[in-house]
Amino acid sequence: MTRVARAPRPRKPVVSKQPLSGVRVLVGRAKHQAGALSTQLRALGAQVLEIPFIQIRKPQSFRPLDSALKNLNTFDWLILTSVNGVEAMWGRMARLSVGANGNFQIAAIGPATKKAIEQRGRKVDVVPKEYVAESVVRSLKNKVKGKRVLLVRAKVARDVIPQELRRAGADVEVVEAYETVVPASSRRRLKAAMKSPGRRPDVVTFTSSSTVKNFVALVGRRSNVRGVCTASIGPVTSATLRDCGFRVDIAAREFTIPGLVAAIAKKFSSRSAS
Repeated sequence: MTRVARAPRPRKPVVSKQPLSGVRVLVGRAKHQAGALSTQLRALGAQVLEIPFIQIRKPQSFRPLDSALKNLNTFDWLILTSVNGVEAMWGRMARLSVGANGNFQIAAIGPATKKAIEQRGRKVDVVPKEYVAESVVRSLKNKVKGKRVLLVRAKVARDVIPQELRRAGADVEVVEAYETVVPASSRRRLKAAMKSPGRRPDVVTFTSSSTVKNFVALVGRRSNVRGVCTASIGPVTSATLRDCGFRVDIAAREFTIPGLVAAIAKKFSSRSAS
């Protein structure tokens, strides 16, 4: 008896459950900090292109920072606004052979900054509900009257914290621990990516006002990025995008890297479902 071979059953198409499958995302964080964002995006299926919009550099002079660090015990509060500030400050303390064991209290913007401080053995006393300068002011303005406050930050930064805390009666000293500059090598790579159909991103991520301003300096005319979504980590970054003439297509509800990733995933999940 001759057996008739059955035709193979057609395979069901494989549907990816990853919300960012096939989505190209450009990550513009500084080279040594891009890993966390890129890893989380890739875990959701994204194709990640890393081109840094900012480069972290030492300040032109360490004198103001060194002077403040040698007199840490004279301050009542220390405010740190970023992981870069934490790394720069503790690195400088190691060079000066001074410790951070004084009785001052510490305020940190964001969970990443808090974690970086705690990894260095210090307790963080205040983390504002929202990870922006205005929330720092709200958290501290009733605690700093007559107190000495040290704010460690980047060279170019908003003056909301020192101005408002001085109005609240604090003696605020501001020192620069680092500065951000435009990486010259990124200009050619960025323009090439924007012109290439196979590499042109669907989304560009912005994690600070500096990344926005430097992106504009690198890419040139806004028409060069027409049709590309912008993804912002928080309200200050979003305001800078608008000031530079861009729409804010995706905005994180929680102003953190995981919050930014979640917002991007939600945007593209809803798009694929519609």
